[in-house]
Amino acid sequence: MTAHQIVSQDEWTKASQALLKKEKEFTQLREQMAQERRKLPWVKVEKEYVFEEPDGKATLADLFAGRSQLIVQHLMFGPDWNEACPACSFWADNFNGIDMHLAARDTSFVAVSRGPLDKMMAYKKRMGWTFRWVSSLGSDFNFDYGVSLNPGDKYNYGTIDAKGEMPGVTAFRREDGAIYRTYSAYARGVDLLNGTYHLLDITSKGRDEAGLPFTMAWLKRHDRY
Repeated sequence: MTAHQIVSQDEWTKASQALLKKEKEFTQLREQMAQERRKLPWVKVEKEYVFEEPDGKATLADLFAGRSQLIVQHLMFGPDWNEACPACSFWADNFNGIDMHLAARDTSFVAVSRGPLDKMMAYKKRMGWTFRWVSSLGSDFNFDYGVSLNPGDKYNYGTIDAKGEMPGVTAFRREDGAIYRTYSAYARGVDLLNGTYHLLDITSKGRDEAGLPFTMAWLKRHDRY
């Protein structure tokens, strides 16, 4: 028999109403945070970046695909890797099918990695992903945006010691031919992009990771379960 508290329907409703009040407060705070995020100053992108994709070369401006906004998911796939990071693959599984919805709001979505294009495309086919994915190998893009780290570099705005490839997300804006960086998030900042985790958060067991040797020790690439 369960050790969890069991109550009547009326008692459950009262407890849910109390939680609902806190959830509404949280929603309001989240909306305020989104407003603060949109008020951040922008920085102009001065450097020219060239990416590789199956159809050839693409500039950062090309990745906008004629829209004014661009979201770049920094997906971990190192130059000598044959597969993307399992955790980044977990996040990427949430992105299939979002392209058209974002496009309806004048926004393009692209994943960018520093891996070799042929290996990335083979992995993309294996995973069944449909979103645009380009290689930044040979450019400074990943280093300039804090997701590929040289020895001595720090991650997440200098707050975390790390090395190699790391995850992140960056938003860009294009106006009058100029491109601006408007926002970047790293580490737990990309948590809000994972719908699977948020679904688990509404269950009674939650993410159920407390007893594991490390966070996401349970995780596998989706074709390995």
